Amino acid sequence: MLLFAGTVAAQSYPSRPVRVIVPFPPGGAPDLVGRTLANRLQDRLGQSFVVENRTGAGGNIAAEAVAKAAPDGYTLLATSDGPLVINPNVYPTMPFNTLRDFAPISIAASAGLALMACPNLPVNNVADVLALAKTRKLTYASSGYGSSQHVAAELLKDSSGIDLTHVPYKGFSAAVVDAISCNVDLIFGAISTAIPHVRAGKLKPIAVTQPKRHPGLPDTPTFGEAGHRTVLIEAYMSLLAPAGTPREIIDKLHGEVAAILKEKETADRLVGAGLDLVRSSPDEFAIRLKTDLEKYARLAKALAAKSE
Repeated sequence: MLLFAGTVAAQSYPSRPVRVIVPFPPGGAPDLVGRTLANRLQDRLGQSFVVENRTGAGGNIAAEAVAKAAPDGYTLLATSDGPLVINPNVYPTMPFNTLRDFAPISIAASAGLALMACPNLPVNNVADVLALAKTRKLTYASSGYGSSQHVAAELLKDSSGIDLTHVPYKGFSAAVVDAISCNVDLIFGAISTAIPHVRAGKLKPIAVTQPKRHPGLPDTPTFGEAGHRTVLIEAYMSLLAPAGTPREIIDKLHGEVAAILKEKETADRLVGAGLDLVRSSPDEFAIRLKTDLEKYARLAKALAAKSE
């Protein structure tokens, strides 16, 4: 009877508006992916999918809201990996447990990061940044403490022996304004959100954290090419529900996301923004979360990362 009830629920789902909570402000890769999925889910399923940007605490506030929501498929989390696998390893206390409190649906896209410099900073490559950092203290902006951008900077510091002052913001949009204005020297950001500012000449690209150069920034070397192979990190954007959400609903949403990612218009939109499409089953996503939690636990210990 329970199996039959779950099947019926999945067939009628969704019968009312669905909230899609994004932990970061508009303008970043998680918001782009979250809104793209929400818009197409709305079109395909004939019910409203309403995006809600709920910022703060490096994404923990939004993730906690979804973790504690009713497990009925009407509250979803569209997020980058930071709140899920990095925050638990750097914040002293967490309001949720990633493996216990969420039902993974799918990873949808990934993005390498780009290190960029304020237009007035006298640097053009990684060697220039390291040399300047030895003469004066440089600041760098990120999308928040515990974000993948923060971790990338810590990897660079560990690889090069330089010191950088972290200036965390509540998302990339706020951070990039100060970087363009040279209120901070450097900024890490997803390549997808970096490309428009680089092409407009507002920021200078230094290096990317992917293993290969990105086609959107073909003249920008990787950190590996610059001699810092450990500065390797790719953030991924995904969709999750509260733990306990009926598997039939999880599978239905996963099937819809998989179909959406095959659409040319969706692919053009996300790839054109500098993202790489990723498809994963709920079970594959669950394994990735466990693996990444373990990876960042080792990284946090090595770098003595602590919440600020």
